[in-house]
Amino acid sequence: MQDIHTVQQEIIDEFGILGDDKESTIYYIMELGDKLPPFPDEEKKEENIIKGCQSKVWLVTELRDDKVHFLADSNTDITKGLISLLIRVLSGRTTKEIIDADLYFIDSIGMGNIIGSQRSNGLAAMIKQMKLFALAYQSKINV
Repeated sequence: MQDIHTVQQEIIDEFGILGDDKESTIYYIMELGDKLPPFPDEEKKEENIIKGCQSKVWLVTELRDDKVHFLADSNTDITKGLISLLIRVLSGRTTKEIIDADLYFIDSIGMGNIIGSQRSNGLAAMIKQMKLFALAYQSKINV
């Protein structure tokens, strides 16, 4: 598995190809969401919703072989694409890698200009929730 830096650099390169074409960039983000694995309907429940997102975003996790694996879905295509980017970078990592991750790709691709302030707040909430899950798992591992 590639390290977090390499995955982020790939994302930066992919978005770099799109240049300043906001419409193509948004379409690409939505395409990324389509590539997420299917999310079980039974997991679309209140306790799996990320608080702070304007759209509904469901997130579940599993700890396998000391690595945190994320599965998510959203009721909007753009938000689904955003969470897919975070999953691409953070899923399958150790708790320490997730907690310590500096997700610089978000600023490097100008995500704030692409998605606006409401979705930026939602993106921050997604990151926070993913790191909180990692912290919770880390406390269980270190007991």
